[in-house]
Amino acid sequence: MSVKHYTIPVFVPELACPFQCVFCNQKKITGHINIPGTDEIKKTIAEYLSTFKQSRRIVEVGFFGGSFTGIPIDEQKKYLEVVRPFMERGEVNGLRLSTRPDYINREILDMLQDFGVTTIELGAQSFDDNVLLQSRRGHSVKQIEEASDLIKSYGINLGLQIMTGLPGDSLETTIFSARRVIELGAVDTRIYPVVVIKDTALHNWYFNGKFIPLTIEEAVFRVKHIIPMFEDNNINIIRVGLHPSEGLLSGDELIAGPFHPGFRELVYTEIWHDILKQLSPDKEKCIKISVPEKEINYAIGYKSKNRESLENSFKNVSFITDKDLKQRNYKYQITPYII
Repeated sequence: MSVKHYTIPVFVPELACPFQCVFCNQKKITGHINIPGTDEIKKTIAEYLSTFKQSRRIVEVGFFGGSFTGIPIDEQKKYLEVVRPFMERGEVNGLRLSTRPDYINREILDMLQDFGVTTIELGAQSFDDNVLLQSRRGHSVKQIEEASDLIKSYGINLGLQIMTGLPGDSLETTIFSARRVIELGAVDTRIYPVVVIKDTALHNWYFNGKFIPLTIEEAVFRVKHIIPMFEDNNINIIRVGLHPSEGLLSGDELIAGPFHPGFRELVYTEIWHDILKQLSPDKEKCIKISVPEKEINYAIGYKSKNRESLENSFKNVSFITDKDLKQRNYKYQITPYII
């Protein structure tokens, strides 16, 4: 049995963040408005642990949604201390947190290391200084790089989050950012297409015609170019697209942009579409395509897009799984159509 990795999320929206990036309203994006107390955090951890079925597992508690290391040291310790008993009992194996690159230094890392922090995710968003400036991030590419190197020097896993569709961004800068994530030695990443959220600077810019978000098709096109880059370098892709919070799903907080609850499936559908369109058509023959077990839904495609596309090229199309096939590999068999 393989080892299952679980992360128990604790959301601390906008806690200690001194900047209001043009795209950001964390309370609306995450669907979490109140900063949780210690008792609430204990309850959350216990409830998640009770649902985990697999015995061979690695469990991290993750503090997300804000700039965790910008909180005063005593406050950080208070939150981290809540997790310590769970770690001492072996119920939790480590801590994960998200923060800003400019809120990392040796004093902070010394403390985090003492509390057993195993992964730090930096909100890099872009490795283009012009994009960072236009997005009002308040830090530079150099600060991302320095913080990344410092985190790794402590033996802590590095995560880097990037966005596509920010002001001044392009396909080329998105690809460049993905390349830097790889070069800096991140073990995992999150990829977010920019959407316009209510009560943000982008909301005003969009209303005044100063910002045009990507379409779903444009965002999928960009992200499908960087997914294979991460996969080829064994970087775990934790998330593709925003978490579908209630406000985003209802549309109450979403003004415009490429939000889709199945965004990841859309991207992987297009990756498989590019693979399968290389098949030579034969409208008088049947084709049976074998694909890896974990990828059959993507191969068939969102709302059967890829199957329907192939049905224009073959008399009959079927998909089956093959547990021996590696990722993105496939086999096919073409046979005569028998009435």
